[in-house]
Amino acid sequence: MPRTALRICPLCEATCGLTLTVEGTRVTGARGDREDVFSKGFICPKGASFGAVDGDPDRLRGPLVREDGALREATWEEAFDRVAAGLRPVVERYGPHALGVVLGNPNVHTMAGALYPPVLLAALRTRSLFTASTVDQMPKHVSSGLLFGDANAIPVPDLDRTDHLLLIGANPLESNGSLCTAPDFPGRLKALRARGGRLTVVDPRRTRTAKLADRHLAIRPGTDALLLAALATVLFEEELTDLGALAPHVEDVDELRAALADFTPEAVAPACDLDADLIRTLARELAAAPTAAVYARIGSCTVPHGTLASWLVDVLNVLTGNLDRPGGALFPQAATDRTPRPAGPGHGFALGRWHSRVRRLPEAKGELPLSALAEEIDTATDAGEPVRALVVVAANPVLSAPDGDRLDKALDALDFMVSVDPYLNETSRHADVVLPPPPPAQSPHHDFAFNTLAVRNQVRYSRPAVPLEPGRMAETEILARLVLAATGRHGADPAAVDAMVVGQTLGKAVQEPHSPVHGRDPEELAAQLTGESGPERRLDLMLRLGPYGDGFGARPGGLTLRRLLDHPHGIDLGPLRPRLPQPLKTVSGRIELLPGPIAGDLPRLRAALRERPAALVLVGRRHLRSNNSWMHNVPALTGGSNRCTLQLNPRDAARLGIADGEQVRVKGAGGEVTAPAEVTDAVRPGVVSLPHGWGHDRPGVRLSHAVADPGVNVNQLLDGSLLDPLSGNAVLNGVPVEVAAVSAKLGALT
Repeated sequence: MPRTALRICPLCEATCGLTLTVEGTRVTGARGDREDVFSKGFICPKGASFGAVDGDPDRLRGPLVREDGALREATWEEAFDRVAAGLRPVVERYGPHALGVVLGNPNVHTMAGALYPPVLLAALRTRSLFTASTVDQMPKHVSSGLLFGDANAIPVPDLDRTDHLLLIGANPLESNGSLCTAPDFPGRLKALRARGGRLTVVDPRRTRTAKLADRHLAIRPGTDALLLAALATVLFEEELTDLGALAPHVEDVDELRAALADFTPEAVAPACDLDADLIRTLARELAAAPTAAVYARIGSCTVPHGTLASWLVDVLNVLTGNLDRPGGALFPQAATDRTPRPAGPGHGFALGRWHSRVRRLPEAKGELPLSALAEEIDTATDAGEPVRALVVVAANPVLSAPDGDRLDKALDALDFMVSVDPYLNETSRHADVVLPPPPPAQSPHHDFAFNTLAVRNQVRYSRPAVPLEPGRMAETEILARLVLAATGRHGADPAAVDAMVVGQTLGKAVQEPHSPVHGRDPEELAAQLTGESGPERRLDLMLRLGPYGDGFGARPGGLTLRRLLDHPHGIDLGPLRPRLPQPLKTVSGRIELLPGPIAGDLPRLRAALRERPAALVLVGRRHLRSNNSWMHNVPALTGGSNRCTLQLNPRDAARLGIADGEQVRVKGAGGEVTAPAEVTDAVRPGVVSLPHGWGHDRPGVRLSHAVADPGVNVNQLLDGSLLDPLSGNAVLNGVPVEVAAVSAKLGALT
């Protein structure tokens, strides 16, 4: 007899509530949960295909270990014996930095991925950490760190109350939003228009989002920071700045005005390929709106001036008085955030505390650039040991990082590699041990990361919809055992990891004067925690100590795990509220509007005013029915518009003699790929577009549907040398390429 179960969708950042239909142990259907306090029944094609994703027959059911060069099935005990034997000797002989850790995007979509990698990194103390952040949003973390003193203090647009939204390099109608968690992002934008608000989209492609806008500006790729600087300059020139209630919390306004004086609309217009008068009009509209928010995403991050663009987004929100204001951009308050500390100066944010061995690239937020992973493995220097062993958790850098061919070879040179992944994909096929987590329906779910970016404060939790199948191991236990194996405690009870975290957290909390449990007994508090597992006890702990929690009885009626379980559709905690100065952790205790590293990078932006654009530059694109390299193995989510084609403008196609559907070669600094041409005026002249996440054509991959239509890896066109210097983020957009029909002479690409 079919039954229903509630589940929060883990397939993108929108975090929609689902109602699953379950027959036995199989998910046979999914629809939107109309009672969900956040998503209110909204669902996208990914969520509707939850059952197909969950039941993909190519998902690994048990661990694999390498023997005589080939991977074979093994028991969990044997697999973790191999992990301990493979990792510990490397650490003991060469030191902790010889063990690298790679964390992929899916880590922030699971409870286990949020709870255990921080424990692993704290125990290992390795500086060789690489994550998907440096091929995505690291510029926003760095700009937030420099402005506010906290790399995770990211303001989000108040979509439901704003009167004016300036959206740059983002396509939420297809991505469902990013660094802005908003179920039904399309509906929220339509509601903005319906209430008389204004939507302006800046993007070199006429995306679905751009088609919805009041105005679309087809900017030249990579020049977003110039446009934003010009908007700020107009605000200063025309005396349109109005900090309002922000004024006591902001410093360096006059210094900022002087620093941006060269970036007039007339100066930046040729580089951006936009009309100077239109730029002035945009600035005036932004200042005149009753409320407004500037929001930018991956298109503005993955460019040479990504950190400057991210910084200028918040500069504009500050200068118009819209930061920390309803209808503007506000700091969310997640239920599992730490107990809010009193406002006041903090330690600030530092860059470059250590550097990579080979190119001496600075760390940012504790991470080295993912673009440097291959060279940190395959290149010897006098600056220390190369990375000799690798722990890869939910990451596929062979596809997601520049120059996957080089990384492909480098991974084979490792002494040992363990991959936590449900598939044998382009990266995990190199592992000596593969530890597959169960399908999402068999796992609990709470959005630790995405609730810190949500457009409305709320809290939701899903227990597993389906019992764990025999022979499978919970992802939380896999990662707990990995922590033990990598840190010399192999064989200990994995519950000890959770108990250790609970003890450490409570030990610190009782010593903090602002904590609701200050001065109490940690053991007595630990005994009060509820939950069926260590991860649930940790969630209960975070809820109780968080901003809405009961404080272990200090705040009656506050959040606990029990209360959350009593509300299966979630608990609404209200709209975003002004929070300054509490989130600020800068040394001054104020918003430092012109931080030193930013000021030091502005000459590079001035030099961009004189750069000549390349004839053709490449940008990426996202699809509604996939998420990076995910889900290409699900038949229901491929085909149609979700294809790996090279989009190019009709004028460029005519100039190059390329017909729609014809095979074309694309050459960049890192290599060459071949893809079918899609001639469309959705891209501006001088721009071509290939989607990210394809290229499932390497031997040994077990993705039966994806390999039938593998597409090509757009990141192979990059050699990894182009980085935003402040954040180490890879430059993926606005890079020069050459394009020619396959039938053309070879000289056409040289």
